[in-house]
Amino acid sequence: MQTLAEGLRLPTNGLDYAILAIYFVVVLGIGFMARASVKTSLDFFLSGRSLPAWVTGLAFVAANLGATEILGMAATGAQYGVAVVHWYWIGAIPAMVFLGLVMMPFYYRSKVRSVPEFLLQRFDKSAHLLSSVLFAFAAILIAGVNLYALSIVVEALLGWPQWVAIVVAGLFVLVYITIGGLSSAIYNEVLQFFVILAALIPITVLGLKRVGGWGEMSDQLTQQHGGDFMTAWGGTGIGDANPLGANWLTIILGLGFVLSFGYWTTNFAEVQRALSAKNLSAAKRTPLIAAFPKIFIVFAVMIPGLVAAVIVPQIGTADSDLTYNDAIPLLMQELLPNGVLGIAVTGLLAAFMAGMAANVSSFNTVFTTDIWQRYVVKDKPDTYYLRFGRLITAIGVLASIGTAFIAASFSNIMSYLQTLFSFFNVPMFVVFIIGMFWKRASMKSGVWGLVAGTAAAMINYFWIYKGGIIDIPSDQGANFVSAIVGFVAGAVVMVVVTLFTAPKPEAELAGLVYGTESPSPDEALEEADKAWYRKPALLGWGAIVLAAACYIPYSF
Repeated sequence: MQTLAEGLRLPTNGLDYAILAIYFVVVLGIGFMARASVKTSLDFFLSGRSLPAWVTGLAFVAANLGATEILGMAATGAQYGVAVVHWYWIGAIPAMVFLGLVMMPFYYRSKVRSVPEFLLQRFDKSAHLLSSVLFAFAAILIAGVNLYALSIVVEALLGWPQWVAIVVAGLFVLVYITIGGLSSAIYNEVLQFFVILAALIPITVLGLKRVGGWGEMSDQLTQQHGGDFMTAWGGTGIGDANPLGANWLTIILGLGFVLSFGYWTTNFAEVQRALSAKNLSAAKRTPLIAAFPKIFIVFAVMIPGLVAAVIVPQIGTADSDLTYNDAIPLLMQELLPNGVLGIAVTGLLAAFMAGMAANVSSFNTVFTTDIWQRYVVKDKPDTYYLRFGRLITAIGVLASIGTAFIAASFSNIMSYLQTLFSFFNVPMFVVFIIGMFWKRASMKSGVWGLVAGTAAAMINYFWIYKGGIIDIPSDQGANFVSAIVGFVAGAVVMVVVTLFTAPKPEAELAGLVYGTESPSPDEALEEADKAWYRKPALLGWGAIVLAAACYIPYSF
């Protein structure tokens, strides 16, 4: 298994460990306090649909701000430069707005407990079962990435053996989710959001100071890597070479549309936070509230990566023992005094637990409600499924320990994550988007769209790209192309299958397809407060305009 460089051991002392211990005590305390609210399976899996929008909004962004996001995006900044902003301003914000304004009403009004359950209502059992299995498998793989990220960091920085880091942190996640369910995970994610920022902001500020400010850093990186390294769109013309290895078309279609919408609108680890909101208005505002901090988080992960590329110009190459994933730990060692160092280490552990908890909590919901309760053990009392949900949580944590070793073969863990998203999230997105906007899409088209999209993305990546049939300059570029191929294949197959199979009766599509009304609209789901800052449309357009404005200084 690949590890961080041995020279990155941090000079931690008692103060740093005290800060870490206090954080763990608070995390467990939140779990035990949340236990009092868990009386039914709905409480365990969706917090009884009772949480306010500001809580679910912060949890929404924190669930994505895992160790893989921090280490992976800093690694992407060190490897590809300012182009990392694409993952935020075009690869997140528009999709988050679309989820809030367009898709959340379908999810929330249908009263589904998971994203795959929506496919059961729109298509049939085969689409539902396949999507449930694919999502459960992907959730464990992604949770394993968080475990791997944590173990390599803790082993190198604190000197803990890798297995100790995995067991200790995995145990804490297991305890507070098993005890308090989703409420415990969400309230801890709100805490973790602020702890993560407290770790990243000093690294960013001190890193810029170390290299002489943005201007000096930009001059050095431009001299080392060329002018396109410090621009978002420079060199992305079709046929041009650039650090990212992708042109403007694959960035917009592959990342900005297919991968982005596929992740943010169908990934249950995120959508689950919005489904736990107290009403439809709060559910719609959840991803929109999350979009505003998401716009600015890019600076806290991109700048450390750029600073690391200045401090160690050979980072990620054969001339250095440092991989791109070492960017954040390198700066922690170089810049932070004790005390602040303890906060930074705590922030990394918080990021790991936020990412892993999000995937484990979504895994236990899908496995229990969509697979076990629906197809294996039916019609049991609610208390049975509550107990089983806690059991499968433990199994999910153990399984993620095994999948952590798969991530070891990737020097940039964000490339690995994007590969998983192109395999699993993109095919689900094409089925959702066609099913939501085309009434004629037949019941059988859903499952075949999933099969075709997943198979096409895998074939493109493993055979065409890895086999060298087509030369794609980078793993990220290959992920963008795989996403496009998976989307197109899934869409074409859905259309063809629809032409030869029966559609779902129109009476059963009410509230499931755009333009149709729910058969029994619940007015209580809508919030009466008409304050301008609670209007989802204004929040959504405000986020898009702000993200677009941020693009301007880094465009060319």
